[in-house]
Amino acid sequence: MSSRHTRTVRASALVAGLALAGGLTATAPAVAAEQQAGLTAPPLTGRYDVGTTDLHLVDPSRPDPWKPERRRELMVTVAYPADRFAGGPRAPWLTPGMSTVVDQVLAGEDYLGLPAGSIDWASAKRRAETGVPVAHGAPKPVVLFSPGFGGPRETYTAIVDDLASRGYVVVSLSHTYESVAVEFPDGRLELAVPEDGSPGSGKKALDARVADSRFVLDRLKAITRGENPDAGKRPLPRGLGRSLDLSRVGAYGHSYGGFTAGETMVHDRRVDAGINLDGAMATAAGYPPGSPYVPGEVTERGLDRPFLLMGAEGVDENGKPLEHTHRNPGFDRSWADFWARQRGWKRDLLLRGGSTHMAYSDLQVIVPQLGARVAPEKREAVIGTIDPRRSVAAQRDYIGAFFDLHLRGRDRHLFDGESPRHPDIDFIE
Repeated sequence: MSSRHTRTVRASALVAGLALAGGLTATAPAVAAEQQAGLTAPPLTGRYDVGTTDLHLVDPSRPDPWKPERRRELMVTVAYPADRFAGGPRAPWLTPGMSTVVDQVLAGEDYLGLPAGSIDWASAKRRAETGVPVAHGAPKPVVLFSPGFGGPRETYTAIVDDLASRGYVVVSLSHTYESVAVEFPDGRLELAVPEDGSPGSGKKALDARVADSRFVLDRLKAITRGENPDAGKRPLPRGLGRSLDLSRVGAYGHSYGGFTAGETMVHDRRVDAGINLDGAMATAAGYPPGSPYVPGEVTERGLDRPFLLMGAEGVDENGKPLEHTHRNPGFDRSWADFWARQRGWKRDLLLRGGSTHMAYSDLQVIVPQLGARVAPEKREAVIGTIDPRRSVAAQRDYIGAFFDLHLRGRDRHLFDGESPRHPDIDFIE
């Protein structure tokens, strides 16, 4: 997503992919296999190995907001600290259906402009392993992750799996019929239902996200009671129930997912702390000028629990530099309004160094590995000029330190002030 786009960009992530909902075509790769780029996930920084499993969840009490003749169903990925001595195959970065979707989105001119099939998704693996038991020890805090508007959960592995390696059970959601696509265990691919972009459609998506998050917490509680909530009753990882400490729950997300984290906290006191990664907190943000500004409840009410804002840089359609902070209400009024009403612990950090909105996604990991296949102007538009390794390292450290502080009571003093270890992070306040 180009940093040259207008300010409405911050309400979405893979929103360009929503065009695929009208008809996804599984075309043959335009690039020969020997010319495809291989991808390597960055090493994990925590002391734990990571296991992973997917859950297919169906809410029998809730009609789907987009297809009310159906019950609401979700796919979630659970990443957890794993038994170091078990060992298992590494999980695929993307399932076959999702690799087709993501490949076509990235091939589009709004992203990388590559020939379809340029990436060897079949060999791309996460650092997390499948079929491995949970690490022994005390129950671990639980953190929910929500992607950007239209975005699939699979494109945030760098900041999800790493948090799990630091001793958290991280549950990431795809929001069915809003996410560009969701692949279910039988291979069924449910594509996004196009929206008209009205304030009402934004509120509909937000309400569905909050309900999804709360439902997932309910299903996690069922796991602690020894139940298996998976719709197909596929086996759960050994020890998963005993690993979930639902007295310590966090939430974080990118773009609309960051808004989701805050809004969920308003409606569910089970969530103790949250992070917004560069997401406006309004269902309609007032852009372009003259359009309505419709703030969320979290924006109007604030929270009495800890919340972290992490913004990014960019430029507007006229090339003017932009900084997403609460001190820049002309860019995003919702952060300024939230900041004035936030009663709990708060910080506002800015990822500098030439960052963009999509620097908070796996594109920060993927694009550098494509090398000269990506035109320099495309690379800069999508992930900026920031050093990708420093960017990922800073995100991982501050996300981990935030949840360590507020869910574990462990102060790593990373929020005392700017750190020479992370020169691209500015403390706004």
